[in-house]
Amino acid sequence: MRNDDVIKSIRYTLDINDVAIAKILKLSGYQPTREEIAEIFSDQPEQVETIDGRIVEKDVSHKLTAHFLDGLIIYKRGKNDKHPPQPIKVPVTNNMVLKKLRVAFKLREGDILDILKSVDFPVSKTELSALFRADDHRNYRHCGDQLLRYFLKGLTLRFRKE
Repeated sequence: MRNDDVIKSIRYTLDINDVAIAKILKLSGYQPTREEIAEIFSDQPEQVETIDGRIVEKDVSHKLTAHFLDGLIIYKRGKNDKHPPQPIKVPVTNNMVLKKLRVAFKLREGDILDILKSVDFPVSKTELSALFRADDHRNYRHCGDQLLRYFLKGLTLRFRKE
């Protein structure tokens, strides 16, 4: 899933503005520029040419997304002095987004299953546990874009204050 779509979805879920996004990024040690923040929420995404000559829309960097997800954990749960800051991991995968959101929103396995069931995308406990395994584990399963999209939709239904 595109990194900017993940950030936009979380922004809508939490009902926060650009200033709060910048604050979340700063919590993880990243100093965003106004242009970077504007690029995330731009209606007209910048187009770039790839090596093979295709024109694609430019996506937010993995580094910025990784910092945003780490900052979101601090924003939602507070800073933990017991654990030293971990280096960010790039590229950001759908599995990583799912793991970070689970930590940030203090979700248990049952909560995630309920969230996915609420948007008519039920998964079994074994399927879910496979998403949270280490990527070199034999039972690891890649989180697809559709599952992450439905999870973000369900998260919005659960946490959006209207």
